[in-house]
Amino acid sequence: MSNQSLRERVIDIEDAEQDVARGRALRKMAPRRSLAQLVPSSRSATEILSEQNRNRVPELVPLRFARMLTDPFSFYRGTAAVMAADLATSPSSGVQVLCSGDAHLSNFGIYAAPDRELIFDLNDFDEAAVAPAEWDVKRLITSAIVGGRHAGYPEKSIRTLAGQAIIAYRDGLQTILDMSVLDRYYLRFEPERYRHQVSGCLEKVINRTARRARKRTSVRVFERIMAPGADGGLQLREDPPVLEHLDIDLETALIESFQEYLATVPADVALLLSHFRVTDMARRIVGVGSVGTRCYLVILTGPAGEPLILQVKEASTSVLEQYGGVQQPSPLLAAAQASGEGRRVVSGQRVLQAMSDVFLGTARADGRDFYVRQFQDMKGTIETEGMSVTAFGDYVSACALALARAHAQSANASVLRGYVGNGEKVSAALIEWSYSYADKSLEDFYQLRAAAKAGEIEVADDPAR
Repeated sequence: MSNQSLRERVIDIEDAEQDVARGRALRKMAPRRSLAQLVPSSRSATEILSEQNRNRVPELVPLRFARMLTDPFSFYRGTAAVMAADLATSPSSGVQVLCSGDAHLSNFGIYAAPDRELIFDLNDFDEAAVAPAEWDVKRLITSAIVGGRHAGYPEKSIRTLAGQAIIAYRDGLQTILDMSVLDRYYLRFEPERYRHQVSGCLEKVINRTARRARKRTSVRVFERIMAPGADGGLQLREDPPVLEHLDIDLETALIESFQEYLATVPADVALLLSHFRVTDMARRIVGVGSVGTRCYLVILTGPAGEPLILQVKEASTSVLEQYGGVQQPSPLLAAAQASGEGRRVVSGQRVLQAMSDVFLGTARADGRDFYVRQFQDMKGTIETEGMSVTAFGDYVSACALALARAHAQSANASVLRGYVGNGEKVSAALIEWSYSYADKSLEDFYQLRAAAKAGEIEVADDPAR
C-alpha cells in the first residue's frame, strides 16, 4: 500500500468516526426513547386514500378499495401514504438516508440478477426517497406484527420475532459498515447459497420460491397471455379488468415514448432492444396500493420470435415527500424535475438494490411520468401463508438484514450507526411504536370498512387478482 493510499484510508476512518460521534450527539436533540411516541396525523386514513385516488384511473378505484378490504394485512400494504403522514407528525431521529418508503414484508423477494443468479432483496421502489432511516424500519416491523396477527401466531412469539428482526437490522448495519465501501456495494444475498443455514421450513419455502422464480421468464409469461388474433398474428389475451388493450391514442403515445426510454438505458441495452419490435401492449392492474395507477405491459419480439415483456409503470411523487413532508435534497429534486418521477424511482432502485434490472429506464407519455423494467423476470414472492412461526421470524429477520444493506449505501449510514449505538433503547422504542401503529392500522381498516358499508366509498364486488 502506498503512502498516499494509506493516508486516504486514515482519512476515511477519521471521517467515519466523526460521523459516529455526530450520531451520538444527535441523541440529545432527538432522544432515542422518543421514537416510541406515535402522534397520528389529523387526517383520517380514508381521507388520505381518497385524495390519492383523484389522480388514478376512476373505474379502477373501487377495485383498489376491494383489495385493501380483503384483510388487515392487505389494507396495511396499501397505506404507505397514511403511514408517511403519521410518521411526519411523530418524533424522528433526523438521520436521513435513502429509504424504500414502503418496506413491508411483501415488498421483499427473489429476482434474477443480470448474471441470472437469484438474489433476495427489496423489490419495490415506487416511494423511494430520502427520509429518516427508522421510517423504513418501522414500516417493516409493523408489517411483521400485522402479518403475524393475521397468521394467528401467539402474541409472545410475534414480539420475540419483531425484536429479533430489529437486532438483525442493527447488527447487520454494524457489520456491513465495517466493510469497505466497495465491499458493501458489491454485497448481495443469494438465497440458494444460504438456504441450509435457516430453519427447515424456511429452507423449503426458499427452494419452492426459487424453483417458481426460475420458471417465470418472458417466454413463460408470453405463452400464458398471448393468443392468435383475427389477423393470424399473436396478441394479448384480454382478462378485464386485470388486462385490457389500450385505445389507439394512448397506444400511439406509449410507442412514441419508447424512443425516449431507449435514451435512458445503457448503450449495450439500447443496441439489444434495437433487435426487437413492439408486438402488442395492454393496461395491467398490479398489487394492492398501486391499483388505479397507470401500468402497461409492452410485448416485444426479436428476430427469431423470442419475446421480451416490459412493464411501464406510472411514477408519482413519493409519499415520503408528499405526505411525510420530507424536503428532498436539491440534486434529487432537480433530477425529478428534469427527467420526471420515473428518474427518482430508477435511481432509488439502483442504489438500494444489490443488483438491478439492466432494462431499467424512464419515459414520459400522455403528460405522465413512468419507469420501465422487465416484467416477472425470474421474480419470486415469498409466500408467508402457512409458514411456521419460526420460519416467519427467520424471514422477517432476512428482510431486516436486506434493509440494513440498503441503508448502508447512504452517506449518513455512519451517523445512523452512532445514533443507534448498541440498539437496546432504539429496539424498545421501535417495537413500542410499531405495536401502537399496528393497532391504529387495524382501526383504520375498520373505519374504511364502515365507510364502504355506509356507501361513502365505492367498492368493487369482486377483488379479482
